[in-house]
Amino acid sequence: MKQITLLYSALVLIVISLSGCGYNTIQQNDEAVIAAWGNVEASYQRRSDLIPNLVEVVKGYAAHEKDTLTAVTEARAKVGKLQLGSDVINNPEAMANFQNAQGGLSSALSRLMVVVEKYPDLKANQNFLDLQHQLEGTENRINVARVRFNEAVRIFNTSIRTFPGNLTNNFLLKLPRREPFKAEAGAEKAPAVKF
Repeated sequence: MKQITLLYSALVLIVISLSGCGYNTIQQNDEAVIAAWGNVEASYQRRSDLIPNLVEVVKGYAAHEKDTLTAVTEARAKVGKLQLGSDVINNPEAMANFQNAQGGLSSALSRLMVVVEKYPDLKANQNFLDLQHQLEGTENRINVARVRFNEAVRIFNTSIRTFPGNLTNNFLLKLPRREPFKAEAGAEKAPAVKF
């Protein structure tokens, strides 16, 4: 009888200790990182879908700015060629390639906005204005998605590095630390706009 009581006590102690090991929390945080990355990709996809329409409208009004439009089209094509899945968050090299392609597209789009400032008749076109507002909204969505992704990464990384989650991760899960979305080199400097 004493052995059965001792066995039950040991079993209860094991269950209690496992419930506080952080296993479920780490799994939830991992899923949050994956979902947040999906939101970043969705925001980029929205931008990628919007750009061809924007380019077509601008082509009609700014045929003389063909180089800028070509740069936007080529940058969008590079972004479209990247085949990314949720595994990109575990691969720093793939994440860097993704960020470089998106940076090239952002750069081309900023040059396009300079074209808009140079040519007031573009700004007067209501279709262009509507598309420009949608693009601005999309850029804001991308930024919000990036911030949320970085917060999810921070929470996940904290959960696998603090006690008792670090023990659970080291012995059971072996999940790698996730890399947050980083700014491009030189992004700390404001872009120079010249007319």
